[in-house]
Amino acid sequence: MPRALLLSGSLGAGHDVVAEACAASLGGHGWSTQTLDAMRLLGRVGATGGEAVFRGMLAVPGLFDAFHFAALRTGSPLALLADAAARRRLVPRLRASLDASPADLVISVFATGAAAVSGLADRYPDLSHVVFCTDVTPHRLWVHPHVDLYLVTSAAAEAAVRRFQPEARVLVIPPAVRPGFYRPPTQARARAQLGLPPAERCVLLMSGAWGLGPVAAAAEALGDAGVHVLAVAGRNGRLERRLRAVAQRQPRVRAFGFSNAIPALMAASDLVITSSGDTCAEARTVGRSLLLLDVVPGHGRDNLQHELELGDAAVTSPRPADLVRSALATMDRIKPAPAGPVRSLAQWETAFSSALATVRS
Repeated sequence: MPRALLLSGSLGAGHDVVAEACAASLGGHGWSTQTLDAMRLLGRVGATGGEAVFRGMLAVPGLFDAFHFAALRTGSPLALLADAAARRRLVPRLRASLDASPADLVISVFATGAAAVSGLADRYPDLSHVVFCTDVTPHRLWVHPHVDLYLVTSAAAEAAVRRFQPEARVLVIPPAVRPGFYRPPTQARARAQLGLPPAERCVLLMSGAWGLGPVAAAAEALGDAGVHVLAVAGRNGRLERRLRAVAQRQPRVRAFGFSNAIPALMAASDLVITSSGDTCAEARTVGRSLLLLDVVPGHGRDNLQHELELGDAAVTSPRPADLVRSALATMDRIKPAPAGPVRSLAQWETAFSSALATVRS
């Protein structure tokens, strides 16, 4: 049985979502899989420090935008220095893992992981390496020597990879979506299970695993405007507590922490209000329109513009009054929810299988 290693990274949940979708497909094609978190492989100090730096930049308006567009995207000396420091910590631990459990294929869905695998190419000459980036503009640290294939989800991303590696093998494939989103319940069934009125307006409100932006205030404002709100805090415990407090005051708001029931929550909703990220592909698969919160700087701004270009999406300021106004107007425009998913698992499986065949040939 061939063995694949997936290298993710626990900055938010987006990388893990892509790894999970790839692992499910690989398992269906007879592969054994293992997923490693590159952040954890950095060690406690490296992982804690890396996340703290990232969160700190997000907390200062404009700082991550500056770092992303001026350093990461171009591959400035500062960005390359940071990448080299992370690679020095990661490579020995990854080498030990691969020595103990050899793999035939590594799929890197995290830039630091891609750098580490590239650095070990001479040690494992028969190892195939695929880099899968879902950002519309992969920055310089995604691109490395000894990569057999890059998987991206847009033509713009293909061009971004070739900016740094003109001879790269790049395939554009559909976004990686976990299997549950291809088989959601009907809207009527989802609402019945949640005890929601069948004909009243309902939105799913979430903003990634970190719950970025004023989600609690927005949920209360939407509820006050007569909209039923399924509000998901992700792994943000403080936000979850605030949402539960809102739900006690406003009965139209349902509060959730980290949840595996997102396909059903999407199915119950008329509109998904979220930040730019993998949730967008999941909502499009279920067949729900998007209202995008402009709260993710850097790569998030590129991804937001791409979602607007794809259509069936609008954008709003995260200020509660603006969000409510945009949500109500968007729900006036959108079509009724479809009876079932609008994207096919077969389409993804065909593209992903073809990519694997390209690497293995």
